[in-house]
Amino acid sequence: MGTTYKRILLKLSGEALKGDETGLYHYETVDEICKAIDECCKMGVQVAVVVGAGNIWRGGRADRKMDRSLADHMGMLGTTINALCLKDALRRIGREARVMTAVEMRTFAEPYVKDDAIRHLEAGRVVIFGCGTGSPYFSTDTAAVLRGKEIGADALLFAKNIDGIYTADPKKDPNARRLEHIGYERILREQLKAIDLTAAAFGMENDLKILVFGLDDPKRIVRVVSGEAPGTVIDNL
Repeated sequence: MGTTYKRILLKLSGEALKGDETGLYHYETVDEICKAIDECCKMGVQVAVVVGAGNIWRGGRADRKMDRSLADHMGMLGTTINALCLKDALRRIGREARVMTAVEMRTFAEPYVKDDAIRHLEAGRVVIFGCGTGSPYFSTDTAAVLRGKEIGADALLFAKNIDGIYTADPKKDPNARRLEHIGYERILREQLKAIDLTAAAFGMENDLKILVFGLDDPKRIVRVVSGEAPGTVIDNL
């Protein structure tokens, strides 16, 4: 099985790690995701990961009485917890991984330095980025496009709980159609909730390619890396 990509950045939501469970993690799902990442590495692809914290905490949905910056800092800690979970699962199947955080936590993670991250990737290690951008008010979608640009990723893979971007919410509108291809300009003009709008603006300015697909089956990560069409491609049309 071949691939056209040398280096990818995979964006995982925190919810992806819990599956349909009520707890923080569904460990079989975590293991399957990590096996798919390992398979990509065996294909010669360098893999970096940005993970969210929605299974633990969402700063943007915190009680309105809570300071938003503080709520977002709590979310950054949540992403690091998830990054460590992924690291452990990868190492248990023999794949070396490093957690790098935008906020220093040297006891259990390396501080993010672009050149160090690239050296790890070139050595075959999976690099998992925690703490988002390191600043409040920015989503992990934005962290993904930022890190993807910095490390020179060939493509950004956004694994979602739906198999692409639709013209409307398919759960509410039976006539909703999945879009195979969409431009950043349309996402911004119509303010579609496909990805965070700040991330979309950055992606448009930096001409990034995002592949959006459903993570109902973690093996789809390998299939998308191998060239199978994702649910939706986002780029500058």
